[in-house]
Formats: sequence, C-alpha cells, structure tokens
Amino acid sequence: MVNTFTASQESSQSGALKSTFKSTAAPGRTNTPRIVVTMPAYNAAKTLLKTFDEIPKGLVSEVILVDDCSKDDTVAVGSTLDIKVIRHPHNVGYGGNQKTCYLEALRDGAEIVIMLHPDYQYDPRKIPEMVAPILDGTADIVLGSRFLGGGALKGGMPIYKFISNRFLTTMQNMVLGTNLSEFHTGYRAYSKQFLERVPFLRNSIAFVFDAEILCQAVYFGFKIAEIPVETRYFPEASSINFWNSVKYGLGVLGSLVKFVSAKTGMAKSPLFRP
Repeated sequence: MVNTFTASQESSQSGALKSTFKSTAAPGRTNTPRIVVTMPAYNAAKTLLKTFDEIPKGLVSEVILVDDCSKDDTVAVGSTLDIKVIRHPHNVGYGGNQKTCYLEALRDGAEIVIMLHPDYQYDPRKIPEMVAPILDGTADIVLGSRFLGGGALKGGMPIYKFISNRFLTTMQNMVLGTNLSEFHTGYRAYSKQFLERVPFLRNSIAFVFDAEILCQAVYFGFKIAEIPVETRYFPEASSINFWNSVKYGLGVLGSLVKFVSAKTGMAKSPLFRP
C-alpha cells in the first residue's frame, strides 16, 4: 500500500490507511503491546527486503516505511511487502522523515515504536531485546549501541566517524549528566508516553533530530537504556558524507547549548517547552 504524504492530506488519509501486516503472537497471550516498526527510507531498494525479512513477525504488529522521495525503486519494492508505505512528494530530510514515521505509528495505536533503518546496517532480530526495557518499565527509550562490546570498528565504521562519535558522545555525557556509550545510533525504541509528551515536531528536519530528541529526553526526565548491537558498513548501507557529518557535529553542539540555556533559564528553546 502506497500513500503520498502531504500536509493537506495528513488528517484524512491517516484514517484511510490500514496496515495488512499481521501479528503472529503466540496463542493465549493477552494484553500484548502493539509494537510498530518504522523505517525512514531513502534509496533503500537494494536492502529493504533483507531488512524486512529479519523482522520478528510474531512480535511486531505493523511495519511502516516512509520514503523520503527516493530516486530508486524503494517504493516499488516496499509495495510488494506486507507493510504500510508512505511516500513524501519531496525530500524533507532525515529528521522530517522521522516525524512522519512517529506520527503514523501513534495514529495506528503503537505502544512501542521502533526506528529501524531499512539499509540492513542494524540487525532486526535484536527487536525483542530493544523493547524489553520498555516492557518491564525500566526505560522509556532504548538505544542500540554500536560501542557496547566494541562492535563499531569490527563492523567497519570509518575511523573519522569513530573519532567524531567518541568526541561528541563525551561532550553530550558531560553536559547532559548521562553515561551512555553512544548517542548517535540509528536503532532506537520509544514508548508511546515518551513520543506523546516530548515535542519532537519542533525538532530539526535534518540529522541533528537524533541528538535533539535525546536532549529532550533528559530535560523532561525520561529514562534511557542501551543494548549492544552489531553494525554493518557496506556500499549499499546509508551513511552521511564528510561535510554533512561536520554539519551534524556542529548541530549536536548547538543542541547542547540550547539544553544548557533552557536548564539555566537563560533562554528556553521551543524544543524544551511542553
């Protein structure tokens, strides 16, 4: 099923779109939470099927693919799978894509929302571990860390990304008062309560969305957990280039300035207003 997302159609189409993705939860289970996997996609035609095939169907209630106006056959491939496909009519950026993902998941009744990149860089079979801390009440957000267990370099992470990740994560831990192994993973799980309270729609439409939403998590007092995940770097896996990485790094530092300003009362960015 394919839908082109526009602001004017947002409300009317959300009711019309129905997923045919069927959960195969074990018989006799009651009060099973509705877990929705969202995949923010851009030029993921070559890796989408492999990613989808490894999603644990017995646990996941629905899969939503949001295509950010890809230039390849991502939408065509997605349309052959048992998932909801939404296509942006123009490219809005990685952060903008996530906003659509989370809004659609919440509209479809998600209680836990997974962000899984459809580029096969992260292992979909880790989803049960990703949702466990939310299910047992010990976390509101779960991050799949490439640095727990030392899997980043083993998976082929470029050395400049490794160094910049370590620098930015150190700065973020210092400013936010956290002790996370990394802030920059693209594999995440969010509770419904978190997404309904945190004003993520005010965040950037660019890559720095990921850093801003974690600043918001700390500011609003939500609990963050991590699990170790392995990652794969290969030609088809999506990755931002060097200059976009520089822009991202500056944006991360800017998000910390906004956090400190809000905490100290100097100036409260809309990111930190209820």
